Amino acid sequence: MTVAFIYDAVRTPRGRGKAGGGLRTVSPTELAAVSLRALRDRNHLDTSLVDDVVLGCVEPVKDQSADIARNAILAANYAQTVTGVQINRFCGSGLEAVNMAAAKVMSGQSPMCIGGGIESMSRVSMFASGMTPAVDPALAIPVHFVPQGIAADLIATREGYTRKELDEFATASHKRAANAWEKGYFNKSVVGVYDENGIPILQRDQHIRPETSIEGLSELALSFEKMAQMTGLNAVAIQRYPEVENIEHFHHAGNSSGIVDGSAAVLIGTEEAGKKANLKPRARIRSFATIGSEPTIMLTGPVAASRKALQIAGMNAEDIDLWEINEAFAAVVRYCMDHLEIPHEKINVNGGAIAMGHPLGATGAMLLGTVLDELERRNQHTALISLCIGGGMGVATIIERVN
Repeated sequence: MTVAFIYDAVRTPRGRGKAGGGLRTVSPTELAAVSLRALRDRNHLDTSLVDDVVLGCVEPVKDQSADIARNAILAANYAQTVTGVQINRFCGSGLEAVNMAAAKVMSGQSPMCIGGGIESMSRVSMFASGMTPAVDPALAIPVHFVPQGIAADLIATREGYTRKELDEFATASHKRAANAWEKGYFNKSVVGVYDENGIPILQRDQHIRPETSIEGLSELALSFEKMAQMTGLNAVAIQRYPEVENIEHFHHAGNSSGIVDGSAAVLIGTEEAGKKANLKPRARIRSFATIGSEPTIMLTGPVAASRKALQIAGMNAEDIDLWEINEAFAAVVRYCMDHLEIPHEKINVNGGAIAMGHPLGATGAMLLGTVLDELERRNQHTALISLCIGGGMGVATIIERVN
């Protein structure tokens, strides 16, 4: 099988996903094009060498409609021969896009591809394209459907996590992200967004709150308790997990992922394609995997997906130097840490989506670039990236630095 090398990875800053957010004035097509242009310009890339661009986008409607990958290619002024496709695996879309790009390279069908993602949550809100499991009784009743937030609280209840423990994790995420920005750890890969006159629109992640404290988080209202009481959804989850007498609600805006805008892109190719483009590989894809998991609790997928990716690569969890598990909710990462036996000092070392936000279609590609930079900074070698996915799935990718 052909080796898929990672030649570069970039991302935009994350802007708050609301009306006053820093990237609200930037169209999703332009936001995706920012990452594509950065890959081209900083690598002096002849874009005719790129075969395809795969972009994750969870809500491909309204401003993000009509195959946003191809739209972004045209907006970025890539060669017209470059094709583009939008894919949706919910929160895992950005990493799945990278894996699909890598698969095309590994299979020998494409010499060079780009995988990445885009989500402009200030312009196209979550569930803008609909939410079939919530409104179709024929599906919802048999699978005991509940929203992700209740699933996260179910995990916390079953695992015995306290609100204080989850808030401690969230506080650490903000501190780590603020430290990474202060120390310049993100400088290599974050590309600023500018207007047509070259005036900066946003150059840093906008969602981080360095002043976050456990005491402050303890005062925030719970996000899912009232909804569960009004709808009876706790009882639905307990039907599937009768060993749980009562679901304790601990998640709130401060220990859950933030709503933000952003894009990312990862350049992947064969060794021959890299030489033709005068590029040196930074890492290679060791393996990737997806897995289906129980759909009521739904967010436990990263554990099984990570184990599957490790098995494919012939590795053990102990062989991984750094982990990036998406911080959809604090309980999700705590669950992964406990069941994969990952020490806190090896996981999300520069913070995560609780601090910086989760632009749904782009996050997975962002995490890969972040951990690659950190591997190089620490002179370490292997990393595993994984995300939980709505509907009960997980996706994972293992990368290894090339010296």
